[in-house]
Amino acid sequence: MLAHLDFLHGVAGLLVGFLVGLTGVGGGSLMTPILVLLFGVSPGTAVGTDLLFAATTKVAGSAVHGWNATVDWKIVRRLASGSVPAAIVTLIGVSYFGKLGKETGHIILLVLGCMLLVTAVATLFQKQLAVFAKTHERLDESESLWPTIALGVVLGVAVTISSVGAGAIGVTALLMLYPGLRVSRIVGSDIAHAVPLTLVAGMGHWLIGGVDTTLLLNLLMGSIPGVIAGSLLSSRSPDHILRPALAAVLLVSGWKLLS
Repeated sequence: MLAHLDFLHGVAGLLVGFLVGLTGVGGGSLMTPILVLLFGVSPGTAVGTDLLFAATTKVAGSAVHGWNATVDWKIVRRLASGSVPAAIVTLIGVSYFGKLGKETGHIILLVLGCMLLVTAVATLFQKQLAVFAKTHERLDESESLWPTIALGVVLGVAVTISSVGAGAIGVTALLMLYPGLRVSRIVGSDIAHAVPLTLVAGMGHWLIGGVDTTLLLNLLMGSIPGVIAGSLLSSRSPDHILRPALAAVLLVSGWKLLS
């Protein structure tokens, strides 16, 4: 086992885990392109491995946010009621269509690149969108139910195909649906929701054969302490520096995957 330990994979896991805990962003949107662009992992294996990486990492992150009472479990239930069934249906489609030819990897790269660009925009303008939502009429409890479930469906499909979207896109949409909640509570709820979604999607990819377990363990060695540290520091996040830098990385990664 020790012969398979990889320091660089561990460092990548540490950095991404820290960002996930700090901002709720960075799981799939950073780890998957890192695996594809820097480590040469095939797109299908990168997505499947990253989903289980995200599930395990965000268990630790959601535990810290739960301990700090920064998780709204009602929102988590609403999102999961849409995302988990959507992930299962998407997995069935991926399993079937993935056997039709060698174009699957190119399709995954295309979806991943597009999702990274959307995530970059969502990350960069997250605060402005939240302010916009607060200046307009808020939805009451019943009115926010179905939009939240619909958001879960969209995230379930996007995350299962590309492993991207649960972070920045999920947080941004939740800030607009629930503008009265503190950002730390939105981030905590988004991280908690990502656990069942990425676990179901990741296990599905594992059954299909798209997970590298040795790579997964190497990434987790760094990510678990990283996400715990990031979650503990989430209330002190230097947003004005961190988010533009993160958005720039996502834009470059998306452009490289699409070019």
